[in-house]
Amino acid sequence: MNKNKILSTLPSIDELLCRDSIRELLVKTPRNLVVREIRNAISDLRNRILEISEEEKGNYHIDIDKITNKVIARSTKFTNMNLKKVINATGVVLHTNLGRALISNEIKEKIWDVAASYSTLEMDISTGKRGSRYDHVVELLKFITGAEDALVVNNNAAAVLLTLGTIAKDREVIVSRGELVEIGGSFRIPDVMEQSNAKLVEIGSTNKTHLKDYVNAVNDNTAALLKVHTSNYKIVGFTDEVSLKELVKLGREVNKPVIEDLGSGVLIDLRKYGITYEPTVQESVQAGVDVITFSGDKLLGASQAGIIVGKKYYIDKMKKNPLTRALRVDKLTMVALEATLRLYLNMDDVVSKIPTLRMITESTKSITRRSEVLFGRIKQISGGLTINITDDFSQVGGGSLPLEKLTTKVITISSSNISTTKLEEGLRNYETPIITRIQGNKIIMDVRTIDEKEYEVICEALDSVAYNIRR
Repeated sequence: MNKNKILSTLPSIDELLCRDSIRELLVKTPRNLVVREIRNAISDLRNRILEISEEEKGNYHIDIDKITNKVIARSTKFTNMNLKKVINATGVVLHTNLGRALISNEIKEKIWDVAASYSTLEMDISTGKRGSRYDHVVELLKFITGAEDALVVNNNAAAVLLTLGTIAKDREVIVSRGELVEIGGSFRIPDVMEQSNAKLVEIGSTNKTHLKDYVNAVNDNTAALLKVHTSNYKIVGFTDEVSLKELVKLGREVNKPVIEDLGSGVLIDLRKYGITYEPTVQESVQAGVDVITFSGDKLLGASQAGIIVGKKYYIDKMKKNPLTRALRVDKLTMVALEATLRLYLNMDDVVSKIPTLRMITESTKSITRRSEVLFGRIKQISGGLTINITDDFSQVGGGSLPLEKLTTKVITISSSNISTTKLEEGLRNYETPIITRIQGNKIIMDVRTIDEKEYEVICEALDSVAYNIRR
């Protein structure tokens, strides 16, 4: 049979539309989408036929059921949400690829109530006149941090950009070489500074910067002294840096504002929970820093946002900068941030209410108990799988606390007749994707980042995936 004869047996669009399974698909799927996928499937098959070798032509036949299944799969995938819930079994608490900080369950109804309704986003109810969207969080941030004023933009890079663009446009900003960090996605502090039209003045060396380096660099064109907290890496060994207290004192002496990019923006002292010291926003405010920027979706535990707190004089200038309009946040971000900040009004139990903080500070005893529960559940359906509990370490992630190794328990899963790669792929492509780690020939599930409500889904997924692979 030659290629033209094979091509002549290709089904028509109408022929496929009349098949029972396609008719069922059309009940819940737009017809124009299904027709598009039919055209694509036929086109793909036509191109495949044109490429077949002489040896293949004799036995080649067109499988209508296969085409139909492809159309159904493609149409269904297109109508389903791409952005969906996953189960994070990696043990990385602030997993950038998985959306970083989780929003507290205690505030989700408040968020939905505003998101699904008209809101007071930019209305002052007391006067009936237009208000500012920032007013919903400014007083909260001032109360929690002790700062004179506050502003919110869409992420911390934007906060740095707006701050430098307002205070240091076309002027010099002094920063230590050891603090020229890359903040993720290949974006670096020097790049952000360049976009703000501030002129970078590097001082010191990678591992050591002294106060005299700042003093020698200050001149009439200096706009600010910038300190960047290295929240996503640490330099250890033969190192030295200028303390915040020293830098603020120098700033006062030379009449230059001090700006600090804190990055992860923690609002509580984590040392009491056995976690490595991370400078808090309140400490920077108390030290007299003029402007402080930090993230809303890292250790603070809210939605993605860039938060700016500090002296009212500088915040007022930023509010008048046209960039503020371009970098402003929407109502979903604002309501999530406000509701999260209100949890910080009671510092005694905020750790138990903010998922990020709860996971980071969870005790070994609690993790052990939860791992044993999950182990027992999986063991019941583990036909052909080897299941064990072992010690391991979790990570904070998200560019926060890079040296912190959190002692944890993990479930290890392996099989002598099922490929670990296939098992991981099956779990990742399950209806509710389960994201795991592979170590050697084992699947690793860290219970620190798994909610107990997700145990049932994990068991169902393992049972289904293992069965389908064996079949």
